[in-house]
Amino acid sequence: MKSIQIHQIQINDNQQIASIIREVLTEYGGNMKGTAYYDADTDNMSSAYKNDGQIYYVALLNDELVGGCGIQQLKGDDAAYCELQKLYILKKARGLGIGKMLTEKCLQFAENYGYKYCYLETLPNMIEAQNIYLKFNFQYLSQQIGNTGHNSCNVWMLKKF
Repeated sequence: MKSIQIHQIQINDNQQIASIIREVLTEYGGNMKGTAYYDADTDNMSSAYKNDGQIYYVALLNDELVGGCGIQQLKGDDAAYCELQKLYILKKARGLGIGKMLTEKCLQFAENYGYKYCYLETLPNMIEAQNIYLKFNFQYLSQQIGNTGHNSCNVWMLKKF
């Protein structure tokens, strides 16, 4: 039986989640400037998500950290907008519902906090992730909003709460 646990990121999760983010991005050809691969926050996620209105969750499969996802206010937009960020799951842990669980937990946090819209950016070939987002009623946008610095991510989606 597979045991899945989700908790808020802790300082001792930083190195593992940074490694997971970079591994998954490399798998999808996203190991380039303009993605989370080079974000300053990627190596210190517990500090990057410690303020009011933001959270990052990590998922453990049989006590092994296998992925994560977070929420922050969308940079460069008003306070009604948050961004679903850094949903990355190791290949060996996909297909078990972990991405859906993390997304649901993040969206619940965002709605409870009072955000009115949730935005996200992804890569075109991250089809599995896009399928999760569509199940949560995200809609595709024709252009980027906010100022995320992720100009290499050219698929944009938005959900209204």
